[in-house]
Amino acid sequence: MLQLDNLFWIAVIMGLFGLAILIVLWPGKKHGKRLLKRWGVAEPDAGEVELAVRYLKRRRLWYPWLFLAIPPLLENETLAGSIFATLLLGGLIAELLAQRPSRGPRREAVLAPRTLRGIVPIWVLVVSGLAAAGSVAHLALTARWKLLAVAAGAVVICAVITALALRRPAVGAPRVDLALRCRSARVAIGLGIAACTVIGWPAGNFGSFLVVVAGLAAFLAVTAPVKRLPAAA
Repeated sequence: MLQLDNLFWIAVIMGLFGLAILIVLWPGKKHGKRLLKRWGVAEPDAGEVELAVRYLKRRRLWYPWLFLAIPPLLENETLAGSIFATLLLGGLIAELLAQRPSRGPRREAVLAPRTLRGIVPIWVLVVSGLAAAGSVAHLALTARWKLLAVAAGAVVICAVITALALRRPAVGAPRVDLALRCRSARVAIGLGIAACTVIGWPAGNFGSFLVVVAGLAAFLAVTAPVKRLPAAA
């Protein structure tokens, strides 16, 4: 009988889980078009859809390998947190790749400098800060140092992804460029909130359960698509 405590089998199971996600969610044109519409881009053309599809592929391509490697390194009680952390790493790799100059035509950068508040509402930043501070404080008080390191790492990755989304080279039409930046930042921050909450409150008591539920609700609110782009579009 397989023992899930065995790192090898955890790696195999999570690797298969990541492969299943890749197969089910491998993006096509309809996925790109739906993503743009959900993030405020009305009636995207073929070129805009192509950019969105490439954006999605950059993230989902890494899932099988990351799910194979990351969850086995963490404790069983943080399995849900390790899934969120793995998705964060996939987003980080994608944003790092997006920093490379595009081989295709690039549009000129906007004259006004981009700001963090131009792609992320202030309330999202406040919720993210509260989730991170609460998680780190709780893990420090309970002396769960390994989980504290993981939670702190998730916070750092979230911040790096957001910064990279803000500064990456402009590609495509302004409205698509802005929509994808907003999505990258908000999804990263939402995953950071979820990861911190699940990792930071692993005990099976009712108080921890309520905190995790609140964190997951915040994750859904932060990552919810926007119907209208910010005025900067």
